[in-house]
Amino acid sequence: MARVTVEDCIREIPNRFDLVLLASHRARQISAGSPLTINRDNDKNPVVALREIAEKTVSLDELQDGLVHGLQKYIPGEEPEEELMEFLSDEQSYAGEAQRQSEIEDLALDDEISDDEIEEDIDVETIEEEE
Repeated sequence: MARVTVEDCIREIPNRFDLVLLASHRARQISAGSPLTINRDNDKNPVVALREIAEKTVSLDELQDGLVHGLQKYIPGEEPEEELMEFLSDEQSYAGEAQRQSEIEDLALDDEISDDEIEEDIDVETIEEEE
């Protein structure tokens, strides 16, 4: 097969969007050094990927599984260890405690400033009354 057409590939993968996703994933695999299942014939990686799909030389199930795995952010079965979770919760509670302490100090400082302003106002009023 010298040329590959979309019709050749649609027989294997009826949905054109799925075809594009799987062919691009296979082309990236080829670029990363995955072995070819057909002769290259001086074709670029996307064309080789389409030819492999059309000639059924790659497993579509494995290709789809690899694509899904590559796009996943959460991998089922990978649960964080309990010690790590305890450490994180301790760290978060410590950070929360430090933030609360900082807020309390800020409020106390604000109260001191407002108390000083009230005393200054009283002193100014007393001086004005004496004059």
